[in-house]
Parts: sequence; C-alpha cells; structure tokens
Amino acid sequence: MNRMLISAAHKSSGKTMVSIGLCAAFTARGHDVQPFKKGPDYIDPMWLSLASGNSCRNIDPYLMDNEDIVATFARHSTEINLVEGNKGLYDGLALDGSNSNAAMAKLLDLPVMLVLDSRGMTRGIAPLILGYQAFDKEINIAGVILNNVGGSRHESKLRNIIEHYTDVKVIGAIYHDPRLSIDERHLGLMPSNESHVANAKVKQIGDAIAEQVDLDLLLRLSEKTSSPRSHKAEVSPLVSPVKIRIGIARDRAFGFYYADDLDALEAAGAELVPFDTLQDAKLPKIDAMFIGGGFPETSAAELEANSSLRAEIKQAIENGMPTYAECGGLMYLSRGIEYQGRNYQMVGAIPGDVKMHDKPVGRGYVHLSEDETHPWPRPGVAAKLIKAHEFHYSSLENLPADSQFAYHVERGYGIGNKRDGFVVHNLLASYTHLRTIGSCYWATRFVASIRRHKDNIELKNEISRRACHDTKSILSSYRGF
Repeated sequence: MNRMLISAAHKSSGKTMVSIGLCAAFTARGHDVQPFKKGPDYIDPMWLSLASGNSCRNIDPYLMDNEDIVATFARHSTEINLVEGNKGLYDGLALDGSNSNAAMAKLLDLPVMLVLDSRGMTRGIAPLILGYQAFDKEINIAGVILNNVGGSRHESKLRNIIEHYTDVKVIGAIYHDPRLSIDERHLGLMPSNESHVANAKVKQIGDAIAEQVDLDLLLRLSEKTSSPRSHKAEVSPLVSPVKIRIGIARDRAFGFYYADDLDALEAAGAELVPFDTLQDAKLPKIDAMFIGGGFPETSAAELEANSSLRAEIKQAIENGMPTYAECGGLMYLSRGIEYQGRNYQMVGAIPGDVKMHDKPVGRGYVHLSEDETHPWPRPGVAAKLIKAHEFHYSSLENLPADSQFAYHVERGYGIGNKRDGFVVHNLLASYTHLRTIGSCYWATRFVASIRRHKDNIELKNEISRRACHDTKSILSSYRGF
C-alpha cells in the first residue's frame, strides 16, 4: 500500500494540478488510486475523481473528529492513497496546528510530498525546505516536487542546491506551462462538470506529470507496510427498510455533492435518480428531490428557458414533495437571479429574489442550532450544535416577514439576520452545506422525512378508498330496498 500527502509551502503553489496529474498518471499505469481532499471543497474533488476514476473523499479536521477521519480513510483505502492538502503544510485555523495539514499527516501516517513554486528561486529554496523540516521534526517531508521551473538550467541549479544542503529527495521538476492550468472562478477551479474538455485536460496534465515526475521514486517514498486500522462508522440511526426514490440534480449547473452524503442516502434506503435541470422537460418518477450546490448563475439563461421543468418542480414542492436544496439549489428555487445586469426567472417555490455580488456574502465554517420548525425527524443522537460550511456570492432578498427558518446561525451568515434553512411546505433550503458526519445525520433524517411523508399519503389514500367503499356499500344497500 502507498499513501501520501500532497502539500505545499503556501496556497497556489500548484498542488491541485500535481494531485490531478498524479492520479491520472498512476491510473494510466493500471494502479488503483483513491484520492482524498482535506477540508470543505467540492471542485478539487470533482477533478480528482475524474482523474482517478474513484470518488474523492473529503476529510476535514474541523467538521470531523479524529475517529471519523481515520474511519473514512480506512474504509476507502486502496492500492495508492493520495491526500491533497489545502493551503500550506502548517496552515490551519488552530494556533496549535491541530487542524493543519501537518496534523493530518501525523494522524494518518502520511509521508509529505511538498510542492514548491520555484519561480524566481535558486539558493533560497534550501532554507525554505530546512525550515519546514525543523518546524516539526515529527513530519516526514519525504520529497519535493518543483513546480513552475524556468528550464533545464534552472532545474539543474535547484537540484544541486537541494542535494547539497538537504537530505530531501527531488521527485520531479515541472516546467512552467500555461497549458497545464485550469480556468478559475471565484470558488477556485472551474468545476469539471462545466468543462467540455475536462477529460482531455486531465490527460494532458497526467501526461506532463508522468514525463516530469519520477513516479517509481514516489512509490518507493510513499510505501507503507501497515494498513490504516479498519473502523465501520455508523451511517444512521434512522435506516428505512423500504426504498424511496430521490431525484438529484446532476448537470452543468449543479454538481456539488459529497460522496459520503450520497453513500449515506443510499444506506438509509434511497435510490438516487439523476435529472438534468437544463435538458429534461419533466421530472422522473420520484418521491423527493435533492438539489445541491453549483453555479446556477452561469447557466441562468438555460435554466430560465426550461420553463416546463421549472413549473413541474414548483408544483411538486407546493404539493408537498419533500425537497432539500443547498446554496445553488436554493438560488434555483427562488423567484429569480439577478446576474450581470439581467434578471432570470427561476422556479419560484421560494418567495424571494437572489442577487449576485462581487464579493463573498458568506464564507467559511458555520455553526447552526436547530429550531422547532425543522421539518425532519430528530434522532436521539442529533447534535445540539451543527458544524457545516458556506461559500456564496449571492444573497436571498425580499422574503416575507413571516418566513420560517430551520436554523439559528451561531457562526456564519446563512440567509441573513442569523437565520438559515428556509422552510415552506416540505422544502428545506439553505446556504449552508451539511455533511453526514459525526452526529449530523442529515442524509438519513431527510430519507426518514420522505418515508414519513410517503406513509402519510398511503394512509390518506387507504382512508379514502375505505370511505369510498363504505359509501358504495351503503348506496348498494339503499338501492336494494
């Protein structure tokens, strides 16, 4: 087994490009590669999943305790396990570094491969590496990957300096090449589900990494004889024995879903039925809807043009279909989106208007406390304080004064006025992104709410059938006199 942490000295050093390339290069060689991403992120995992062919798993020391992290890593570990860090190796929210990339490396016994942006550097790269080694001697910086190298002469200088002053192996040198970059937007990279050349881009990056990184050396440096200890985490205290069908928006506008949440929905008894908000004229046959995050504003004209689906979704929600929407999903269910000087009509199930802004409205980790208006069943182990995250450049405005909300926001922004989780009919829509981890069983509570709604409908239908039968019997008896 091989496992490694791809980290960097600082943000924007190229670690995501390197991680994507390594996943693609090893997969092309026939290896089974499992990617992981530290922190709350949807976009990098989409690219890592595409490059490896395996669903990337998020491990987040702020939202998860150590047992959750180890359990997640152990459950999904395979031949080669690659964890992409976030920001720099020692960066994190905690002063003591307890939620840093370095702490993750210690917890999971990960050799660190440090990606260094080498632009303009020569001899100065040595004290940088030595300082990172000295700062925490328990961290195994097994090798460095030089990025944005200026050419063969620059590479030779850097290799000689690192070999002379340090004991760290140079695993590869990637020459500066703008073709290896991926277009960016305000949340980071453009999502792979929006790029029509995503597969070609992944192959291009993978080929470049295979040529400029010593993959065999990397495997030797990352080899581990021991496997992470196995642990089966509980996915739900509310498992339903009967399958229900949840329609899930999966297209260019909506693609922000955590693989573990989708697993939890299925484990609780859900069949996930994808639908396309841009192309499908009608909903599939479903019992509920889940519309996750994404960038509906960039597809607003196409979403507006699909009026038949918008009308059907609105009618389904008004008829009581259980629906959960996060961030982009909330935007889609509003009356409309104001974007780049235009107003686009959306579903209209939420009586409010979305406005895009130039800067983030809500960004970072969120703490929520649940209100009594929350529409889902509560297991006895439900968390008193829910930890989650948000990242949105939009605001939801002009809601009615008597609007109901599922959450008080203890930390973060949410919809505003310290509230989040708009509730109407059986719809719950929030700017906050939840994760089914720890004692936050949102996925299985949602399934339980769907099951309860379906049971109520079946009960009403049965009562109606019996009443109709009794009426017919009475009339038949009456006609007999």
